[in-house]
Amino acid sequence: MCYVRAYLRASTDQQDAERAREQLKAFAAERGLTIVSWYVENESGAKLARPELFKLLADAHEGDILLVEQVDRLSRLTAADWERLKAELAARKVRVVALDLPTSWTMAAKAADEFTTRMFEAINGMLLDMLAAVARKDYDDRRRRQAQGQAKAKAEGLYKGRAENVERNDGISRMIAAGQSWSSIQAATGCSRATIAKIAKRAKQAA
Repeated sequence: MCYVRAYLRASTDQQDAERAREQLKAFAAERGLTIVSWYVENESGAKLARPELFKLLADAHEGDILLVEQVDRLSRLTAADWERLKAELAARKVRVVALDLPTSWTMAAKAADEFTTRMFEAINGMLLDMLAAVARKDYDDRRRRQAQGQAKAKAEGLYKGRAENVERNDGISRMIAAGQSWSSIQAATGCSRATIAKIAKRAKQAA
């Protein structure tokens, strides 16, 4: 018996990883399938190290279905990392079904004859590769545009970077003034030594 394992992902904690849950449930119900487990995480699709994805793979049995809303929920990986993930999927004989890839829907249907099955597997594999490449290009393009926008804003004197944590930095200043060691300040605030050095330099210049 094959099981359907649904994977939901969003890139950051501010995004709703659960957004597509009802769509996946409806897709499975229309085909008489039951989703036996859900794997939800807020991690970038551009990195391979995703705990819930690999928990899914560890739980999966041969022939199980990995159900996702879109291929980019599974991968915005580099070509090399995508090949590593595909190797994991192939080794465990897990079938990927994505709502934005209709050819993959045959993987969720009743088994056809061997020739038809192999043909659809080949077509599906090719299209998965293509959509994974498009997802990675979209990721790279967005990061490049973001960097260009920041560079332009800096040149125009408009980009200020991340807002300063004034309350924390005032506390660090007081700890420096009290003679606390940098290691103890790091342990208490979780900041980097570079941050402490910057605040210490600023305090010295203001003295």
